[in-house]
Amino acid sequence: WGLFGGAVENLGTERHHQEYVPRIISLDLLGCFAMTETGHGSDVQSLETTATYDPDTQEFVIDSPTPSSRKDYIGGAAETARVAAVFAQLITPDGEGHGVHCLIVPIRDEEGNDLPGVTTSDCHYKGGLPGVDNGRIQFDQVRVPRENLLNKYADVAPDGTYTSPIENIGRRFFTMLGTLIRGRVTVGGSAGAATRVGLDIATRYALERRQFSAPDDEQEVLLMDYLVHQRRLLPLIARPYALQFAQNELVAKCDERQTADDPDPEEQRELESRAAGLKAANTWHATRAIQEAREACGGAGYLAENRLIALKADTDVFTTFEGDNTVLLQLVAKARLSDFKRQFRDSQVMGVLRFITDKAGRHWNQSNPIARRLRSEEHLRSREFVRGALELRESSLGESVARRIQSRTKSGMNVADAFLGVQNHVLAMARATMERLVFDAFAAGVSAAEDKQVQAALDQALDLFGLWRIEADVGWFLENDIFESGKATAIRDEVDALIDEVGSNALGFCEAFGIPDECLAAPIAFVDPGERLK
Repeated sequence: WGLFGGAVENLGTERHHQEYVPRIISLDLLGCFAMTETGHGSDVQSLETTATYDPDTQEFVIDSPTPSSRKDYIGGAAETARVAAVFAQLITPDGEGHGVHCLIVPIRDEEGNDLPGVTTSDCHYKGGLPGVDNGRIQFDQVRVPRENLLNKYADVAPDGTYTSPIENIGRRFFTMLGTLIRGRVTVGGSAGAATRVGLDIATRYALERRQFSAPDDEQEVLLMDYLVHQRRLLPLIARPYALQFAQNELVAKCDERQTADDPDPEEQRELESRAAGLKAANTWHATRAIQEAREACGGAGYLAENRLIALKADTDVFTTFEGDNTVLLQLVAKARLSDFKRQFRDSQVMGVLRFITDKAGRHWNQSNPIARRLRSEEHLRSREFVRGALELRESSLGESVARRIQSRTKSGMNVADAFLGVQNHVLAMARATMERLVFDAFAAGVSAAEDKQVQAALDQALDLFGLWRIEADVGWFLENDIFESGKATAIRDEVDALIDEVGSNALGFCEAFGIPDECLAAPIAFVDPGERLK
C-alpha cells in the first residue's frame, strides 16, 4: 500500500481508484512499485524503460530497450506481485518524449506465471529483509490499455494527443514524484522504530550486566555506571525523541497537505524537502545507533536471539532505498536556496546568493545569542544559546556555499557545475539545516507536554540532544571563532552532567518508547528492576 498503492492513489484518478484501491487494501491485488532500474536509481528522470502510445490499438507498448533498463530491486516482484506500477518515459505517436510517467502493467497471471513479454527474476540473498522478495522485471513490447496510464497530472487522448495541466516538463516531473513522499516518511519512521528497539535492548542489558569490581566493593560495577558506557548510549537515546517529534510534525503536515482542497505548491515543496532530510537523519541514526547498541552488548549482542544483528541487517539498506541519503541532503540544500529565491522574488541566482550572504553576515555580527566566553549552566542549557548556535552554523554554512558558488560563476563556470564543485559544503549546510529543524520540533514538543513530570524529563533529553550536537561539531565553532576553547570544555562538561541526569532515569526513557515485550523479544532485554536495586 505504501508505494504501489500510493502511486495508484496519488497519481491515478477516479477510474483507477474504483478499479484498484479496494482490492489493494483487501490484499486481493498484490502489486509492486517498479521505478528503480539497473542503470538508474536516484536519477529517476533518466529512466530508460519506454511507454510508447499506439493510436491504432489505443494501447501503450512497455519496453525495456537496454540491459540497464531492467527494473531492479523491486519489492514483491520476485514471486508475489501480479501487477506493477511502472515508471517509464512516455512517448507519443509523433515520437515526442514527455518525461517519466506511471502506468499499471500486469506482470503475472493468477497462477503466478509471467505474462507474455514479461520476464521476472529474483534478486536472491540480500544483507537483510529476507522476507521481502525483491526481484527484477524486463518488458518486451508488453501492451496495456490507454486507461492504464495514471493520469492525474497528464493524459493521452485516443488519437495520441498529450495534455497536462502542468506545462513545464520539469515541474510536472517533480510534482508527480512529490506526491509519493509517503515512502520516505515511512522508511524514516521504520528506521526510528528499529533504533528504539535496539537502544532499549542495549540499555536494559547495561542495567543488568556487571563487569569489573571497584576498589573495596564486593560487587562488580554495572555497565551503565561507567561514564564511557553512558556516553555510548544515552545521547543516542535522546536523539530518537528529537527525531520522533520531528517525524510527528512531518506526518501531521502530510495529512494536512493530502486532505487540503487546494494545497499550496510552496508548502508541498517544503514538505518534500523535510521528508527527504528526515529520512536521511532517521536512517543514518539507525545505522549508527544499532551498531553501537550491538557493540555495547558485547558477545551477547552478536547472538541472533537478541535481535540486534537482525535489526542491523534489516535497516542497513534504509540509507539507500527511497533515495540515497547523500542525494537527499542535496535536495534539502537546493530547497533551502530556493526558499530564499521565492521569498524575495529574485529570478537571478546571484541575487539569491547575495541575500544569503547578507543574512549570514548580519547574523554573524550579532553578539547574542552566541557569547564566546559565557560558560554557566544556565547559559549553556538555555534555548536561546543552543538554538542560536545551531541557527548561526546553518546560516554561516549557507553563506559559505554562496561565496563559493559566486566565486566560481564569476570565473565563468555555469551555476550547475559551480554547485557540483561545492558539494561537500552543500552537504554540511543541509545537515545543519536538518539538525536545527529537528531541535525546533523537539523544543515545540516539549513545550506542548501537559504532564509536568514528563516535561521535566523531556527537558533534560532536549538539553542533552542540543548540546551533544554542538559538541559533535565543536571544531567548527572553534575554527570560526564562535567559542573560546574554555567554552568548548564547558560544553563537554555540561554534556557529561546531562548524561548523568538522563542516565538516572535511563530505563524510564526506554520504557517510554512503549515497545511491547513481544517486540523486544530478546532474552537480554528483560531486567528485573527489584533484583537490580538489591
